[in-house]
Parts: sequence; structure tokens; C-alpha cells
Amino acid sequence: MSSTTQSMPLPRWREYYELTKPRVVLLLVFTAVIGMFLATPGIVPWPVLIGGSAGIWLCSACAAVLNQWADREADARMARTRRRPLPTGTLSDVQALGFAAVLGITGAALLYWLTNTLTMWLTLISLVGYAVIYTLFLKRATPQNIVIGGAAGAAPPLLGWTAVTGEVHAHALILFLIIFAWTPPHFWALAIDRRDEYARAGIPMLPVTHGVQFTSLQILLYTAILFAVALLPYVAQMSGWLYLAGALPLGVLYLLWSWQLVRKPVDDLPRKLFNYSIIYLMAIFALLLLDHYLLPVVAV
Repeated sequence: MSSTTQSMPLPRWREYYELTKPRVVLLLVFTAVIGMFLATPGIVPWPVLIGGSAGIWLCSACAAVLNQWADREADARMARTRRRPLPTGTLSDVQALGFAAVLGITGAALLYWLTNTLTMWLTLISLVGYAVIYTLFLKRATPQNIVIGGAAGAAPPLLGWTAVTGEVHAHALILFLIIFAWTPPHFWALAIDRRDEYARAGIPMLPVTHGVQFTSLQILLYTAILFAVALLPYVAQMSGWLYLAGALPLGVLYLLWSWQLVRKPVDDLPRKLFNYSIIYLMAIFALLLLDHYLLPVVAV
């Protein structure tokens, strides 16, 4: 009975949903929404909030589908990804590409109609950066792929900001820098955990080309950079003491875990560090939002 249940195919809508990397996209949209609220002292207009969030989600989902289409052969050789709809053949290349086109066109249209052309073009640039420049070229060309390609994944809070204001502000660039600095230690922790699979797939991730110890040192270095960058909202007077009080212990804990990975790694530590990095990013952006709205109330 259990074996029959396990072998049952996903419903067709679920297969398309899995193509969009929903958990990854949800995190991206979360940071984009925070960027929207940080861009205004009041409440984000409903058309911008709903239309901007939907547009960014759809374009991010489009990029995720194109990424899975480009990586379908490599995904078939990795335990983590071999059950995705394209490697298993439950969806065809034509279906995936058609779905991506619908997502991208609809997302761009929503951004054009409900936000502004700057946000639409920046979103499309980040889509091309991830789905084409990173996935098709950088990912297989250099072990620094995630550092260079991380700019596309760092764009959502900047996109959220421009959706509200129609301009690129220094504070929006700080939000961009936080995710840009966060991406390498976040992804390299996963790459260490899955290094054998990346090696079999022929993808030159840093642990494959330079070893675990070197990658661990790079994680520590970038975590230190992230710690400094995460203080910029306070230094630039974008946020106050409430943010600082939360960002400092979160960053110190991230540094300690990264240092432990260098000094005395254990088998499950890279996976734990990867999971903590997600919690860290969500907490940092939640703190930014809380400080933005609560600190004036606390000060009164």
C-alpha cells in the first residue's frame, strides 16, 4: 500500500508548481515586500503591493522554470533534484518553456501596469541574469559562479523599493548588498553538503574544485563581510537601535557557526549552517520592517 502511494504521480498542477521552486521564490518575494514597506513611511498602496508582489513572483518563477529547464540533465544525476518534473519526464521541454513564457509575460505586464517601467525593466534584467547569464554560462564556467551570479538573486528588495518610489535609492542598494553578501556563504554551505553530487553532475562548485577546507574559509570570509554589510542600515540611519539589537547577535551566531565549520566541521554542520542562513536572512528583513514601523512608537 505504501509503495503504491509513493509511486503515485503528482497532480499536473503540482508538477508545474514544483517547476517554480516555490520555497526559493517565496523568500525572494518576502524580501521584495519588505523593500516596498521600507520605501515609504506609511502604507504601501494596495495596487502596488499586490501587483508588484505578483509581478515579481511571476518573473522569479519564470526564471526558476528556465533554470530547471537548462539544468534538467544535471538535475537527473543529483539525488536532490532527480525527482523534479523535467528529469522524470512528467513534463516536457515544450510545456516547461511555454509555462515560463506565460509567467514572464504576465509578470512583466503586471509590473508595467501596476508599478512602473523602471521596476519592470530591472526585474527582467534580473530574470535574464539568473536564467541565462548564471545558469547557462557562469554556473559551468567558474567556481565563483554564485558570487557573480548572486546579483540577480539580490535584486528583489531593490525591486520592491523601486515599485513604490520609481527610483533607485541608496537605502535600496543597502538591501541589495545584504543579500548579495549573504548568497555565497548560504549556497556554499549547501554545496559542501552536496559536493559529491555536484562533482558527478560536472558542475564546478567551489568545494568540488578547491576542496572543503578552502570553501569553509571562504564561507567565513563572506560571513564576516555580511556581518559588516548588515550593520549598514544602522550606520546609514536607515534603521535604529531595535534593528541593531537583533542584527548583532544574529550575525555573531552566524560567524561562530562559520568558524566552527573551519575549525572542527562535523558531517551535518554544512546543512545546519545552510538552514540557519535562511533563518538569518528572514530575521534580518523582519527586523528591518519592525524597526521601520515600531521604533517611532517606542521612541514616543
